[in-house]
Amino acid sequence: MATAVGSAAPLEASEDLRRGETWSIRWRTGFDRWIGFLLPLLFLVAIVPILDVVYYISSKAVPTLTWGVLTSTGDYQLHDALGVPIESTFLFVLLATVIAVVLGLFGGVATAEFLPERAAGWVRMSANLLAGMPSVIVGYFGYFAFCLYFGWGLSFIAGVFTLSFFMTPYIFRTADLAFSSVPRPIREAAYGSGARPTQYILRIGTPIAFPQILTGVFLAMAIGVGETAPIVLTVQPGLLVPPTLTSPATYLTALIWTGFSQPPSVALTIAFQAAFLIIVVVLVLNIAVRIIAARYRKRLEGLYQ
Repeated sequence: MATAVGSAAPLEASEDLRRGETWSIRWRTGFDRWIGFLLPLLFLVAIVPILDVVYYISSKAVPTLTWGVLTSTGDYQLHDALGVPIESTFLFVLLATVIAVVLGLFGGVATAEFLPERAAGWVRMSANLLAGMPSVIVGYFGYFAFCLYFGWGLSFIAGVFTLSFFMTPYIFRTADLAFSSVPRPIREAAYGSGARPTQYILRIGTPIAFPQILTGVFLAMAIGVGETAPIVLTVQPGLLVPPTLTSPATYLTALIWTGFSQPPSVALTIAFQAAFLIIVVVLVLNIAVRIIAARYRKRLEGLYQ
């Protein structure tokens, strides 16, 4: 009897194990079967509202958007005139991108090539924290730091530095990843041939990492074009293209914010036009970076083989 009971226990355990394996196989098979239908459905759930918003904005903006509206430098508060906001936004993004590229590239090269692993880890964690920080907090930081502490007031230069502070983590993260992904044999071959760190970075590391760095720069520009809080909280609206760094200035996203926060008027029409222009700019930046990066990668084909 003891032998019979002892032999029954392993049989029951093996039977339970077999049932568990059968259930796991059925679950995986069912999941593989239905995931092909579920993913397209989830894609439609995500893309349809986006396309609906784009269509709604385009239907409101395109009928009133003419070449005269885009180039007119009149008072945008009284009639359709986007020339001044477009030029001011271009200056904002250009200067902020220059500052963010300098800071982001230096930081990415430092963490990838020079800093100890522990210090680099702390820097990366800080950059990730800044990248995930809400833009309104960055706007308040810019207001207290640049407008009050440095005494620049609500000015063009305060908005530029605040916007660059918001854009820098994205460029830093891509630059750090780009230089860290350079194959180790290439790095060791360069240093073994007598190259100095600056020679390796400028002549070998940067050409290899350039497509990824360019992607980060264009991504930061697209994010900067669509930001509102860093500008609204640090810049006084102006009716002219800023002649000096301490002058007031306007921004396309600020027109959207003021247009939808006021009763229906000319400002609402301008808000739709500004929103449509931002969508077009972001789309063009994303397409441009893909084309440029793809062409540049062809020049590097065979490098890793």
